Amino acid sequence: MLASVRLKKNEERRIKQGHMWVFSNEVDLVATPIKGMQAGQQVIIESSNGKAIGMGYVNPNTLICIRMLSRNPKLEMNMKFLKRRIQAAQELRELSFDAPYYRLVFGDSDGLPGLVIDRFGDVFSVQITTAGMETVKDDIVQVLENLYHPSAIVMRNDNKSRELEGLPLYDEVVHGELPDEIIIEENGAKFAIPVKDGQKTGWFYDHRMGRRRLQEMVKGKRVLDVFSYLGGWGIEAAVAGASEVTCVDSSELAINGVERNAELNGVSEKMTLIQGKAFDVLNALRMEAGKFDVIIVDPPAFVKRKKDYKQGAEGYRRINELAMRLLENDGILVSASCSHHMSRDNLLNQVQQAARHIDRTAQMFDQAHQAPDHPIHPAIPETEYLKTFFFKISQSW
Repeated sequence: MLASVRLKKNEERRIKQGHMWVFSNEVDLVATPIKGMQAGQQVIIESSNGKAIGMGYVNPNTLICIRMLSRNPKLEMNMKFLKRRIQAAQELRELSFDAPYYRLVFGDSDGLPGLVIDRFGDVFSVQITTAGMETVKDDIVQVLENLYHPSAIVMRNDNKSRELEGLPLYDEVVHGELPDEIIIEENGAKFAIPVKDGQKTGWFYDHRMGRRRLQEMVKGKRVLDVFSYLGGWGIEAAVAGASEVTCVDSSELAINGVERNAELNGVSEKMTLIQGKAFDVLNALRMEAGKFDVIIVDPPAFVKRKKDYKQGAEGYRRINELAMRLLENDGILVSASCSHHMSRDNLLNQVQQAARHIDRTAQMFDQAHQAPDHPIHPAIPETEYLKTFFFKISQSW
């Protein structure tokens, strides 16, 4: 029998409207003190009148103290539960993708808060960010083994958010043996993925649709891919017929990865690779009077928390302004943000400010969204984070 946690009066309204998080100040600590509960312990959630309204897991030490798993209080998170949820996620991916390269599980949006699983063929990269999911880590691994018979499963549990949950940081191959190289396919291009040592889970599937759209407009163009990582934008542009592609990243591992991926796709002669900080490199290119027809600005999250907004917003304005200065007249700027706290309208405003500051006219003619393997939970705004805009940048009208 699971322990119960009761909410204060009226605090169940947001939950009943579909949200899946309970904050610590919403719990009736007199009726149900949670301090003695174990982080990750499964509980039944009750409204203020004692009626069960769902089940989830608790962490008494965090602001989000309960993450709901189901509105059926009779369920428990066990192997049967995990199998059903992962299979449901698989069915959703199969609506959009016919090859086994995608984000298989996207946390709250797939009813598995704190769990991300990326699939690279028969290799699975798993990231757990909450104590509740950590308690069923072995069950997750067993379900993946039973469903997919993978050659390898690696835990990429080095995300800093784990520290907020009181969890250690570690990377570990928990099943099988990682091959020396994992090759995936995306939009007609091949990529070697560093699942063990790369960023996040090794690859960023979320920009897949934006990169596909880019391919339609780069034939014969000179392309600059800023914050390139493994060259997702740049390599796919080269494969689609770009005449020259320059990739910029501060990481040696990333630049080496772009070089390898250029070889894989037979486009090495088109590529120029620059290791360095984006702002410094773009300033240097400007001094050299470098010009490009298409520039992609896809930085890491400049606004990770609300309190970072002012500084982060200025970062978006500055990097987009630098990119505009390097564009030929009527060139294309692809500007992206993965910061949830940088809204669509706010990013548009930063690009517009950048354009006006250097007397340019920006016309947004298209936009892309996070790929369908990153579904959105309509009641949880945090699950919608990625925005990508395509601009034509011209001399001022």
